[in-house]
Amino acid sequence: MEKIKVEHVTKIFGKHVNAALKLVNQKKSKTEILNETGATIGVYDANFTVNEGEIFVIMGLSGSGKSTLIRLLNRLIDPTSGNIYIDGQNISKLNKRELRKIRREKMSMVFQNFGLFPHRTILQNTEYGLEVKGVPKEGRRLKAEKALENAGLLPYKDQYPSQLSGGMQQRVGLARALANDPDILLMDEAFSALDPLIRKEMQDELLELQRKMKKTIVFITHDLNEALRIGDRIALMKDGQIIQIGTGEEILTNPANDYVRSFTEDVDRSKVLTVENVMIRPVSINIETDGPKVALQRMREEKVSVLLAVDKQRNFKGYITAGDAHEASKRGERHLHGILRKDMLTVPPDTLIQDVLSPISDSPTPIAVVKDGKLLGVLIRGVVIEALSSSNGSGGVEDE
Repeated sequence: MEKIKVEHVTKIFGKHVNAALKLVNQKKSKTEILNETGATIGVYDANFTVNEGEIFVIMGLSGSGKSTLIRLLNRLIDPTSGNIYIDGQNISKLNKRELRKIRREKMSMVFQNFGLFPHRTILQNTEYGLEVKGVPKEGRRLKAEKALENAGLLPYKDQYPSQLSGGMQQRVGLARALANDPDILLMDEAFSALDPLIRKEMQDELLELQRKMKKTIVFITHDLNEALRIGDRIALMKDGQIIQIGTGEEILTNPANDYVRSFTEDVDRSKVLTVENVMIRPVSINIETDGPKVALQRMREEKVSVLLAVDKQRNFKGYITAGDAHEASKRGERHLHGILRKDMLTVPPDTLIQDVLSPISDSPTPIAVVKDGKLLGVLIRGVVIEALSSSNGSGGVEDE
């Protein structure tokens, strides 16, 4: 379900805004517009939607327009042109009173610098948004304490921000945002100021909170690894424009242009790509109808020494080896049940490649890719290695 819709949104800073907007409509570049008008394009004709309950990451280098874009979503900055819809309501047209109501009831924002009041305790900081909304004192205290408890910070409620580490301060900022129980959480470089280890912990915490609370989150970052780690989808920006939108796998495997390709070339693909990207078609046999002679014939045709066994509904049952099929054929057996082996490792299709590198190195057999009992594909050591070392970064296996 669509939660946020951004439709042809442009933000222009400086003079000669109307002239610059005409050039945007003519598809002139940011540099051309600056040279002709002196105006700076912060966001250039942005179009995207954010689905309810997803983490939508907007990323790019400094000056790409990502922080301007997130401030347009709650109208801390007003768009020069275009429309922004929240739950189908065009917030671009709201007056100050109506906009204040939307911000209080539907949105919360978490900033890079934590944004805590130094003279307020952790509990008072967490209560702040509820206080602004006019929630009675006892009610806001209970909600704030619950938010702090979820963040593991309740024992620190009477301390002041200066008494906490940077990571803990950011958790307070997150707890304060969530205390309002917003539909939408806007996070602007929220973890960028943290040390790498604390940053990873905060990413884990955000993913765990999202698993429980299912908020709609728009997350700004300049770090591709962070985007890939937490984003359901990613919008990559350059010069105010959105260059590509997709899942992490889509962006890695099908970069829209050379800029995206160069942006992603140093990523450790094993930590992003799933086995679904590198599995190959399994050579299978029907355990219910086929026998050893058919198994041997299939192996000769396909030039393999192992067949994956399925039933008529393609439920995975195990595997058959060439040696076992040969011996069963010599004994005159007509069924495969007696030689079915069941010690093959199985993984679901969304398993990260990094999580199968060790098992596939040690396993004497391939790994079956199975979902809801159904056989989808098979992982072979050589194919996995080829995918990770592929110079074109495709992350997959080309058809022969």
